[in-house]
Amino acid sequence: MRILLSNDDGYFAPGLTALAQALAPLAEVTVVAPERDRSGASNSLTLDRPLILRQAPSGFYYVNGTPTDCVHLAVTGMLDHLPDIVISGINHGANMGDDTIYSGTVAAATEGYLLGIPSIAVSLASHSGRHFDTAACVVADLVRRIQAQPPAEPMLLNVNVPDAPQEQTGAPVVTRLGKRHKAESVVKTTNPRGQTVYWVGAAGAAQDAGEGTDFFAVANGRVSITPLQMDLTRYSQMDGVKSWLKL
Repeated sequence: MRILLSNDDGYFAPGLTALAQALAPLAEVTVVAPERDRSGASNSLTLDRPLILRQAPSGFYYVNGTPTDCVHLAVTGMLDHLPDIVISGINHGANMGDDTIYSGTVAAATEGYLLGIPSIAVSLASHSGRHFDTAACVVADLVRRIQAQPPAEPMLLNVNVPDAPQEQTGAPVVTRLGKRHKAESVVKTTNPRGQTVYWVGAAGAAQDAGEGTDFFAVANGRVSITPLQMDLTRYSQMDGVKSWLKL
């Protein structure tokens, strides 16, 4: 089995190293990740300048682009063979609910999925970052299950793991995405040159976090696994739009 790893925290991130080490006994692992932290890059592609691929002393490859760039470059130009799985992470912090829209971690996995490859995004649901090993073990177990029973079609899984020792996390549960309140207001300040600058505010608190959601699972010490899809069509509004066209 061949696995392509990427992330949005950068090729030097501890979560990526932990994941690569956990998967090395199971597969041929190639790492292609951004040269710097690209958190919040979402599904952006770099189209206004060339990308450069370099290799670090660790053996990891890194790219002067976004997480999506990394996976796209690797799959469509760098690798001699398509990977069997694309895995993105381990992100330092959760990617639940509305976070998935902005997340570079989820975006890297999404690019693999759009290219026809089963893909997994994995995040450690804490900024303390104490137990990347727990998340790495969760992913290794998922890979073993995929090896034993390959999916019939490409899938995109969003996995969030509590930041706790493995023995303290319950069995994984399949969840849906929850929802947050709107983000907090931007923070207005002045830089040393006297210019007014703005910092994007923190994400809002969870609004839809009831049983069955990713928020609920992680809050209760469980690993959350959410299958995602990329069809953005709002089918319930199609007839209403069609009615406008008849006016």
